[in-house]
Amino acid sequence: MKKIFILLVLSILCNSALYAQKIGYTDMEFITSKMPEYQAAQVEMKKFSDKWAKEIGEKFAEIDRMQRAYMAEEILLTDELKRKRQNEIREKELEAGEYNSKIFGMEGQMFQKKKELMKPVLEKVQRAVTKVCSQRRLDFMFDKSSDIGMLYTNPKHDYSDYVMEELGIDPKANKATGSNDKAAKPEQSVQQPALAPSSPKQKSTTSKLK
Repeated sequence: MKKIFILLVLSILCNSALYAQKIGYTDMEFITSKMPEYQAAQVEMKKFSDKWAKEIGEKFAEIDRMQRAYMAEEILLTDELKRKRQNEIREKELEAGEYNSKIFGMEGQMFQKKKELMKPVLEKVQRAVTKVCSQRRLDFMFDKSSDIGMLYTNPKHDYSDYVMEELGIDPKANKATGSNDKAAKPEQSVQQPALAPSSPKQKSTTSKLK
């Protein structure tokens, strides 16, 4: 859907009175894959991913052993001992699940590590994109390998202030408070490519306990 929107924007720009604007595109996925810094970051991320996946696998393996031991001894246990063993297993399962989320969750340690390792790579790409756009006098740069697509926009094409005025909002007042300081920060962004390998999904080995 986003790619369709981008194509629509390109079509409008090319067929409007703004036909003199220069538009370019690039393939960030291909470019980053050729960068030694990107490849090194990938290797580092795999090391962390494998290490954490092993730790989580060991936790679930221990739970499986506890369950098997419980099932084998269940008939010999008193009701009080059964409840105790069941609670121990549930606590281990909860602990393993929480650790898995802590590592591979949406904002988990793997996500944070990816951001940390990729930051210098993306900053280097951003500088290159900005320089190329300046040298080639491009007004817009799109990334054909992503859904969002926009890598660079010339600030002179930012009409946010006009839209705000139409809505009855004072752009200068917002800039004074720093809530909409577009003059200080032109719209330039790099779309992060998909970098990290898929996080392993750990499955609980929970058995029905009596």
